Amino acid sequence: MAISELQIALIGAGAVGVAMVWGYNVWQDRQHRKTAERIFNGEQGDALPVAAPELPRAVEDERREPHLDADLDADLDVDLGVVAQGDDDPYPTAAVEPAAAAAPASSAPPLPDETADEIADCVLRLTASEAIAAPVVLAMQNAWAGELGKALHWLARNDDEAWRQVDAQDAGRYRDWAIALQLVDRRGAVAAEELTSFFDGVQRIAQHMGAALELPEFDATLLHAARLDEFCAGVDIQFVLHVVEATGGVFAGTKLRGVAEAAGLTLEADGVFRARDEAGGELFTVANLGNEPLAAATLAALSTHGLTLSLDVPRVADGVAAFGRMLATARQLTTALGGVLVDAQRAPLSQAMIDAIGAKTAELQQTMRDAGIEPGSVRALRLFS
Repeated sequence: MAISELQIALIGAGAVGVAMVWGYNVWQDRQHRKTAERIFNGEQGDALPVAAPELPRAVEDERREPHLDADLDADLDVDLGVVAQGDDDPYPTAAVEPAAAAAPASSAPPLPDETADEIADCVLRLTASEAIAAPVVLAMQNAWAGELGKALHWLARNDDEAWRQVDAQDAGRYRDWAIALQLVDRRGAVAAEELTSFFDGVQRIAQHMGAALELPEFDATLLHAARLDEFCAGVDIQFVLHVVEATGGVFAGTKLRGVAEAAGLTLEADGVFRARDEAGGELFTVANLGNEPLAAATLAALSTHGLTLSLDVPRVADGVAAFGRMLATARQLTTALGGVLVDAQRAPLSQAMIDAIGAKTAELQQTMRDAGIEPGSVRALRLFS
């Protein structure tokens, strides 16, 4: 059967359309791939990734991820979103404002660091035209909040009020809302799918409430989380010492408790002795070298081959002072129990090793301060949890 000119034209148009769709899909795939590589390879500004510095042998490092240069400069502050009080938000934002919704309040008091830190969290703000009941708002998160693997906090306020954390028992009504998703902890950075669920879920709530929503740019937020996690991994160090029985024998639990308490340690519910500062913050721990906890109920019958003293560098305000006290306690335990003080590899602890640990502790904590993360602060305790 002969093919008419019209049929030929239709066939040609169809072929062109298929080619255009195929070409667009190839271009879009390349763009997505470039975006993913930029985010997960940490390509940002002038930051210079380098090899991890050598650590003393007495180090037991929980996280062995790549990290940033220890000699941080002002450029890193920008990369991490560290801004001085009163500066603009570290992320570019685009307002999503449904019709008739009120503009976000510009004179709101600062958010509490313990629940909504502008560095550790992605904070989304909602401003409704009328006050909304807290149970109604929190009920709307149930469909997606369980998908998140990071801490999620809801805060709210009305005019001339301070922010308050809102939970399921709160029956108040509020106009201004802040929803904070923690971006980094010791398990790593927030995943892209988690951040997507967070953004989409809060957007749906904003639409339901008829509220104005400040929404940060997704890729910038994900990149911030990746770089912050990379930095935290580079300073996340625990220094460990061991006190072992000199002849290969065991320490008696009855004697151990008396010596530990004389050194100012307190046996706590998790079966670990702790030294704390005047504010109640942890300085270092003393635990059983074996698997059995040093429980108060069984300590009298316990025999152990050694004890482990551990200093968590990012979580202590003055790491050098804390290490000095830990070393003094270790020597006190060694003398009283008839033991030997060794490093993490069971080598006798030398003065050179002691000096190296002290110097590395000071260096790591200064690196944290340079990046706006004060060791032992609320921000540090949240990031290194």
